[in-house]
Amino acid sequence: MPWIFLIIAGCFEIGWPLGMKLSQTQPQNKFLWIVLAIVSMALSGYFLWIAQKTIPMGTAYAIWTGIGAAGAFIVGIAFFKDPASFFRIASFTLIILGIIGLKLSRYPLKKAG
Repeated sequence: MPWIFLIIAGCFEIGWPLGMKLSQTQPQNKFLWIVLAIVSMALSGYFLWIAQKTIPMGTAYAIWTGIGAAGAFIVGIAFFKDPASFFRIASFTLIILGIIGLKLSRYPLKKAG
């Protein structure tokens, strides 16, 4: 269950840069989008806090920020015409591989003896 909370936290992590961007591109609803950003920040932090009760802090934080960064990258390309160059996509792929690697290596090595 803590991994589900971590994924939820990462999804809310996408919400705050999205809210900030929308507050800039849609000034008629500026206050609404800023509220979305603040609520997303709060919920993201709350779910990260829950996940860190059992997931190591460094692992949880890296995955949380990775989900947020990767999600914001995808939203930027899909909805805001951010560039999708080879090197940006390759870097995005490295973030995803890092998240997968951290998830797969969640079991620490035991010391012999």
